[in-house]
Amino acid sequence: MRTKLLALAAVGLVALSGMSACTDDHGDAGSTPAGGVHAAGTGKVGVILPDTASSQRWGTDDPKLLKAAFDAAEVPVDIQNAQGDKAQFQRIADSMIAGGVRVLMTVNLDSATGKVVLDKARAVGVKTIDYDRLTLNGGADYYVSFDNEAVGKLQGNGLVQCLKEKNYPTPLIADLNGSPTDNNATLFKAGYESVLQPKYDAGEFLKGPDQSIADWNNDEAVVVFREMWAQTDKRINGVLAANDGLANAAISVLKHDKMNGKVPVTGQDATVQGLQNILAGDQCMTVYKQIKLEADAAAGLAIKLFKGEKPQLGKDDRVKDPESGSYVPAVLLQPKLILKKDVSSVIADGFVEKKAVCAGRFAPLCVQNGIK
Repeated sequence: MRTKLLALAAVGLVALSGMSACTDDHGDAGSTPAGGVHAAGTGKVGVILPDTASSQRWGTDDPKLLKAAFDAAEVPVDIQNAQGDKAQFQRIADSMIAGGVRVLMTVNLDSATGKVVLDKARAVGVKTIDYDRLTLNGGADYYVSFDNEAVGKLQGNGLVQCLKEKNYPTPLIADLNGSPTDNNATLFKAGYESVLQPKYDAGEFLKGPDQSIADWNNDEAVVVFREMWAQTDKRINGVLAANDGLANAAISVLKHDKMNGKVPVTGQDATVQGLQNILAGDQCMTVYKQIKLEADAAAGLAIKLFKGEKPQLGKDDRVKDPESGSYVPAVLLQPKLILKKDVSSVIADGFVEKKAVCAGRFAPLCVQNGIK
C-alpha cells in the first residue's frame, strides 16, 4: 500500500527526529558488522546518482540538496554520478563498499544492475536506500520517492484539460513513455493510462502510437516521435510525454511543421527547458516534484542509519515490490501540477532561478505571466 506521507513532506528532516535507535537487522547499533564495515558514526554515506542527461536534477539539484542536508548534520558523504554507465555504476558501488560506507543510497539505472549492488552491500552489513527509483527484487532497506502513479495521473488530467481547451473532436493521442527498465516509468504510465483509458473506451479519444524510450534518451525520442508523426500523417492531436526532455523532443518535431503549440504536450520535472516551453505555449504542463523534500527525507533516513539507529515508519508506510512481492518501508511525497499560471510559483519556491527561466527571448514572456 502506498502511503502519502504529507506530514513528512511538510517537515522534511524534522519528522525524522522522532525516530529511535534500536538493534537493526545486521547487528547491534554501534557494532561493527561482518565484512569490515565501519561502526556506527564512522566511515561515510555513499550516494550514487544515475546520469546527467535524462534530467537536470541529477547533475545539479540532487547533489546540491543532498550535500547540504548531510553537511548540516555533519555526516560525511560521497556523492558520485554513474553518467548512464551501468558498469561505472557498479564500479562506484564496489569502491564505496570497499571504502567502508555505512549507508549506500542509489538511483538505479535498471533493476538488474541495482540489485547486484544492493546484494553486495547487504552481504557486508551496509544499509541501503532506494532513492527515487525502486529496485525491483532488490530488497533495499528503505525507499524514498514521490507517489509516481499520482505523477502520471497529473499528466493524464493535464493533457485532458489542455485538449479540452483546443476543442479537438476525438483527438488522437501518442504516448512517449519513459525507460522500460525504470519502474517509475511503469508507475507513471499506470497513472496516466488510468485517466486516458476511460476516454478511449468511451470513444472520446483515439489511442495512437505508444512507445517507450530506452534510458530516457532524448535523441532517440526525436527519432521515435518523428516516425509516429509521419505514420499518422501528422494527425496526432496530443502527446503524453513522460518528462520534459521527451516533451522537448516531440516539440522539436512539431516545430518543423509549425505545429508546436497546436498539439498539447505534457511533461514532468519542472526543468528550466520545460518551464520555458510552457511559457512559450509549446508545452501544456509539467509536474513539479519538490526535490528538496525528497532529498531531506532520504538524507534524514541515511543519517539515522549512519548513526546506528533504526528509523521508525508507520506500519502502512511501505510499497509492495511487484516482482518479489515483499514490502519495502517507504516515504512517498506528493507532486504538483504546473500549468502556465503556476510557473511563477516554481520560481518563487527557489527550485529554479528566474534568471535561467527568463533569459533572452523568454524575458517578455515572464513579464506577461507575472513573473517578477
